[in-house]
Amino acid sequence: MTPFEKPRPGRVPLRWKIAALAAATACLVAVAVGLLVHFWTASDIRSRAEMRAFNTVHSAMDTYRRTGTLIEGAELDPPGLPAALRDPADGDRHTAYDGHVDGNSGPTAWAAQRVGGPGSPVLAYGVNTNPDLYGLRRLDATMTVASLIALAAATPLAVYGAGLLGRRLSRVSETASRISAGDLDARTGPTRGRDEVDDIAATVDLMADTLGRKLRDERRFTADVAHELRTPVGGLLAAADLLAPGETEDLLRARVRDLRGLVEDLLEISRLDAGAELPVHARVPLGAVVSEAVARTGLAAEIDVTGQAEGVETDPRRLERIVGNLVVNAHRHGRTPVRVTVQGRTVVVRDHGPGFPADLLSHGPRRFHTGRAERGSGHGLGLTIALGQARVLGADLRFANAPDGGAVATLHLPT
Repeated sequence: MTPFEKPRPGRVPLRWKIAALAAATACLVAVAVGLLVHFWTASDIRSRAEMRAFNTVHSAMDTYRRTGTLIEGAELDPPGLPAALRDPADGDRHTAYDGHVDGNSGPTAWAAQRVGGPGSPVLAYGVNTNPDLYGLRRLDATMTVASLIALAAATPLAVYGAGLLGRRLSRVSETASRISAGDLDARTGPTRGRDEVDDIAATVDLMADTLGRKLRDERRFTADVAHELRTPVGGLLAAADLLAPGETEDLLRARVRDLRGLVEDLLEISRLDAGAELPVHARVPLGAVVSEAVARTGLAAEIDVTGQAEGVETDPRRLERIVGNLVVNAHRHGRTPVRVTVQGRTVVVRDHGPGFPADLLSHGPRRFHTGRAERGSGHGLGLTIALGQARVLGADLRFANAPDGGAVATLHLPT
């Protein structure tokens, strides 16, 4: 994460989302299949029981009319007969299902037919479906256990498969983060998927190639322009020294010096971009180096070295450059008093102006961009150079705004 990237809130890994989705899908499928099988089997049990009762009443009626006796199970006007069959309107056979459970009897499929004309008894036969429903309950239990086993087996497989996908996406995300942090040589490479993730990885790599090529062209152009301007600017400064003293000569010399400073800054940035800058380490007292850097700017600043001054292993020239740029930026774009605090291996430069703009806090300093109009004028290279030199030293330079107003730049030197 770069110093200007906002921390991401807690997130749920993709593998767990996919695993949860797979588990939910498996549960829905298991429930749907279980309900379908249950209701289809229950309907089949009822249909077969009604058919059996219907056929038995046919045989019982034939026997009763020939012999006057009832076969086993057949009854005349039984007390448990459903109300729909107690008074049939015609002499045909009818069926009904009684789902009522009474004592040892379970749901029963009934068939009934009147033995004669109106007012004659009703011959009925009932088929108890309790044994078949017991088998249905066993089937439900078996399907439930089978569904749980399938779910237990499918969830780890889903987690594993989602983990493979998540790792491939993490590679792409890591590459994009490295490119965002400035590592233009970062590449994802093939992800062995031949799918959309592989397409994304290839697109990110192509974007890095294009971005790197454009940035190299831009840096080369900046370096070439700065080198080409260095000689004529030097000539202008020498020519200005030959002018007769006066207000015009002073104004011209000041403008030429500003132009030379801009050219030198551009050359320094081009060297930082090219990675050609290497630190020369020495052990120095941090408080003394910071005080000397502030004094070189010629600007007023309160210096506070808290605690015991600590010797640090760093490049003092680059450290002075960083502190000097921060102090100059505080005076140019902020308001006095400017306070420089040294504590341990940390240097804090604070002003009491309008503070850093939100764009700088989010994305860091940009060249030729000074932020708000109230932060003053300038070509916007001071903080860019300070950040580049801090990276050369391996230091961490962060920008923030104080709660009570003012810009705060904090430099943490590495151990």
